[in-house]
Amino acid sequence: MAQRARRGGRRGRKQGVEVKPKLAPFIVRKIQPYEVLGKADLAQIEHNADTILETVGVDIKEDPETIKLFVAAGASADGERLQFPRGMCREIIQKNAPALFTQHARNSDNNVVIGGNNTVLVPAYGSPFIYSREEGRRYATISDFQNFIKLAYMSPTLHHSGGTVCEPVDLPVNKRHFDMVYSHIKYSDKAFMGSVTAPQRAEDSVSMVKIVFGEDFVEDNCVLVNLINANSPLTFDSVMLGALKVYARHNQAAMVSPFIVAGAMSPVTVAAVAAQSLAEGMVGMALTQLIRPGAPVIYGNFVSSMSMQSGAPTFGTPEASLVINIGAALARRLGVPFRSGGGFTSSKVPDAQAAYEAANTLQAGLMAGVNFMLHTAGWLEGGLAMGYEKFIMDTDQAGMMAVYANGVDMSQNGQALDAISEVGPGQHFLGCEHTQANFKTAFYSSAISDNNSYEQWQEDGEQDAQMRAEKIYKQMLADYVPPELDPELDARLLQFMKDRKGSFEDSNIS
Repeated sequence: MAQRARRGGRRGRKQGVEVKPKLAPFIVRKIQPYEVLGKADLAQIEHNADTILETVGVDIKEDPETIKLFVAAGASADGERLQFPRGMCREIIQKNAPALFTQHARNSDNNVVIGGNNTVLVPAYGSPFIYSREEGRRYATISDFQNFIKLAYMSPTLHHSGGTVCEPVDLPVNKRHFDMVYSHIKYSDKAFMGSVTAPQRAEDSVSMVKIVFGEDFVEDNCVLVNLINANSPLTFDSVMLGALKVYARHNQAAMVSPFIVAGAMSPVTVAAVAAQSLAEGMVGMALTQLIRPGAPVIYGNFVSSMSMQSGAPTFGTPEASLVINIGAALARRLGVPFRSGGGFTSSKVPDAQAAYEAANTLQAGLMAGVNFMLHTAGWLEGGLAMGYEKFIMDTDQAGMMAVYANGVDMSQNGQALDAISEVGPGQHFLGCEHTQANFKTAFYSSAISDNNSYEQWQEDGEQDAQMRAEKIYKQMLADYVPPELDPELDARLLQFMKDRKGSFEDSNIS
């Protein structure tokens, strides 16, 4: 069976029909990351994180196996409260965790290398609602889930298919993970994420990718990245840790991301949030290495500020951007890839607020050196909604980020002294040889922005950015052609899903 699976896996990774412009499978940043803190201040935050782990500790809820593993490694336990000797978690991580790893896609042309100077841009994750100009706000369905996978697949500026791009509430809670993983495999050949809402759902995700890639390939290579949240402050539950352990045992990447609303789940200050997030993140990352030394891991943080009037999370704020920047620097010092950032906004619709809040976080994440930017495209309403038009607007920003990350062309063509010599004083460059040779690629061309005259804009129907984005996403879905998937693999996936779904009753209890 394993041999047959390996043969099928190679067929399953064959290139599909190309329906999108081909760009690099991920961004390789040619610009240096910007750091808001110097080495002494970063060392102080690391010291504070170790102090938190040593003197306060972390609660591990209903998971005696994890407590036993940490105690065997040197931690002390008082019931569910663990305390860690200074430097223990850091040493485990630095000794074992890879600084750089490849996540393999069904189409090897779409493999992504996570870490180092690389940035992988990934759709938003987890929204129970969708928003579109045509329909407004409503609950998401599996059809919406598949639509966003298709849009991500067709987008040349997104590098990844994502995970729970929206929550298909028309399917039973305890079975929808099958359809989500299958949809990523069926409708895209980019890399994707597995289910983490229960340990068994993580096992199901691994079983499905083993059908596609082959059992041995999965055990030896990363094909899934998986989002593991801490229950901040300083708590992990058995569901998240159970999923983490499943993926680590199978050599799949755990992205350990404390989820912090500053002021509610941490102190309000930037330095305190950074230290608490690092403390929580190191516990999860160290656990992956105790389960399977060398398993890929990503340190993440998800941080928002809050309205001190209403208590609602706020996005696109300078404080959150500072925490992202510090987190990226701490991850580099720790020697692991970093996840954060995204097109965050509290706005309910893709308006000016949505645009500037998303831009604030996207650009801050790029400059910080984020390696895996979850929530790049589609995020609305503080993550409660996935927006069709917002998705297109964000992918346009993603394209701009790729150009910026490529840095400055310092070749002879980039310096263009020949053009300056040719034109001389007082003339224009429109017709010179250098302009003619470079005009097609000289500047980023946005599919969303309107740069025409007011009169031309009126003649074209007075469309705003949301209307233009609506036209684009609808045309993309109309033009979609699925990537090739071997029929034998497809049949085996469908049979696996049928057998597993039939083995237990539907439930809408998570």
